[in-house]
Amino acid sequence: MGDLANAIGVRSQEESAIVAELKAGSEAAYAWLIGEFQQPVYGLVYRIVNDPADAADTTQDVFLKVFRGMRHFHGESSLKTWIYRIALHEAANRRRWWFRHKAKETSIEPQADANGMVENDIQAALTDHADSPFESVAHHEVQRRVEQELRNVPEPYRTTLILRDLEEMSYEEIAEVLDVSLGTVKSRLTRGRDALRQRLTPYVREVGNELGLTAPGSEDGRNKRSQVAGGGRRVEVMP
Repeated sequence: MGDLANAIGVRSQEESAIVAELKAGSEAAYAWLIGEFQQPVYGLVYRIVNDPADAADTTQDVFLKVFRGMRHFHGESSLKTWIYRIALHEAANRRRWWFRHKAKETSIEPQADANGMVENDIQAALTDHADSPFESVAHHEVQRRVEQELRNVPEPYRTTLILRDLEEMSYEEIAEVLDVSLGTVKSRLTRGRDALRQRLTPYVREVGNELGLTAPGSEDGRNKRSQVAGGGRRVEVMP
């Protein structure tokens, strides 16, 4: 525990120093901030708005808010928690705007995944020889299906799932970002995972043997937790 406390203390001091430089207008500090958080923020926003162009625009808006609001950041939460709170707020606003103004539009641009990769980029990425071509395609297929079904999980459970299972935030961080209690976080996570599990069950039963997945209720799946890949992370789909 002593080593953990010391490590936390060191991180806290480092973050305080970075925040001080950001408030002083340090270009190097802002470059670090963008390098550290731009891709995670984009990934988070994309999963909320489900459109690459909107996600990119919203990410820019998030960092404008961060830069302009830095003088108001007093360290009540971690820098990451504060930035993610802004990101979720901006993403929710963009999603509401989309439903009002863009829902009837049809995009003709190539579809990108949560990391901003279009299909040609994905095919190039499959040259990684760690997996066979079939395994790479299978993993990507599962990831896309998880992302697809995750979009249909109702709020606020979907956002809680994203923050916990994809962004790997702690319960405490999620509670701070969403401004809810730990009990609410855990309740939403349980209900969100159950909703996602129910949505994924037919797909897992259909392709489970081929892709090496276990369907809930099968003999091999009883009393176990099944996980599938989503957004580059592992997502639990069984309670």
